[in-house]
Amino acid sequence: MDRWIGKTAVVTGASAGIGAEICVQLANSGLKLVGLARRTQLVDELKTQITGSGSIHSIQCDITKQEDVEAAFKSVEENYGGTHILVNNAGVMYPGNISEFGDSPVSCDEMLSTIDTNVKGLILCTRHALNSMKTHNFNGHIINISSVAGHYVPFLPVFNSYPASKYAVSAFTQSLLNELAHLNSNIKVTSIAPGLVKTDMVEREGKTLDVPMLTPGDVADAVSYVLSTPPNININELSLCHVSEKRL
Repeated sequence: MDRWIGKTAVVTGASAGIGAEICVQLANSGLKLVGLARRTQLVDELKTQITGSGSIHSIQCDITKQEDVEAAFKSVEENYGGTHILVNNAGVMYPGNISEFGDSPVSCDEMLSTIDTNVKGLILCTRHALNSMKTHNFNGHIINISSVAGHYVPFLPVFNSYPASKYAVSAFTQSLLNELAHLNSNIKVTSIAPGLVKTDMVEREGKTLDVPMLTPGDVADAVSYVLSTPPNININELSLCHVSEKRL
């Protein structure tokens, strides 16, 4: 991790859960963290958890809006020296049925929000980060927080468009890896695919699933691990789950 000390990492969905843990852990490793979120006050509160030499800064951004993403990365350029690392962490899931045959159908807005956040926002942020890395000649690293649901579709009838969005992240990651390899680029790209993680996303009607789950800190550890690899080594994908987790 020493080569990243003092460098700038942009983390989306930084206000809570996995994103918040990533911000704190990387800041404690000496990085300059810029957290993109709609609730910037929650990102700013993370500063109290810094025990290392890094820092945490916030920029208000709804990654589903192209103008917000453009403004956010422009601010990173002007105030923090460009993007060395991007962690595409922001994601949503609205449990419910695709059709109205089920007991709890999701709304059209919720279905579209899943695609907009999990896919469109990730692609927009990636393009801006790549432009920054190219402009400054950074051998940077893009990390996409995906899901094991991007490799198999859980049989529970509440995941609706979420697996489709994560399959798209898996495919986009591979497309980007192929393109950068073709261009002889040293920019790394990694997809991290966790199993169930104990966050608000796995709650339904105020109740958390009673099954073994990872913690946000476990996923943050995985991010630190892939960043710690030597410059000539890229982990294309890393899947992780609780040792007792069963496939849903």
